[in-house]
Amino acid sequence: METQRETNILGQPLETCSLSPLTGFNRDGECRMPAGDFGRHGVCAQVTEDFLAFTRGRGNDLSTPQPHFGFPGLKPGDRWCLCADRWAEAAQNGVAPPVVLSATHSDVIKRIPFEQLLEHALTETPEN
Repeated sequence: METQRETNILGQPLETCSLSPLTGFNRDGECRMPAGDFGRHGVCAQVTEDFLAFTRGRGNDLSTPQPHFGFPGLKPGDRWCLCADRWAEAAQNGVAPPVVLSATHSDVIKRIPFEQLLEHALTETPEN
């Protein structure tokens, strides 16, 4: 029996966010939101320096490598599955990073209006 793929906010199959660095709650490159993911890591974003500084100031340092957790640390331009609520908080503070719509989970729109995500859509696709 074939497993049905999860969908993105555009109603299409969820695409990979990043394999390098390897992201996702399950560290499979996709921004799935399984039942155990209480942070709801469904927003695929291309992080910026402003966002990294903002989230560091909120107690979630995504820049510093954590080798014991297999985490390389993020740098501006990396793609990462972000918590929906943290992305929304960053948007309220004017530092939301661009969103990769095709790799952002459809359930994110339960927490963030689709129009707001669309306003922050990444328009340029870098090599990843």
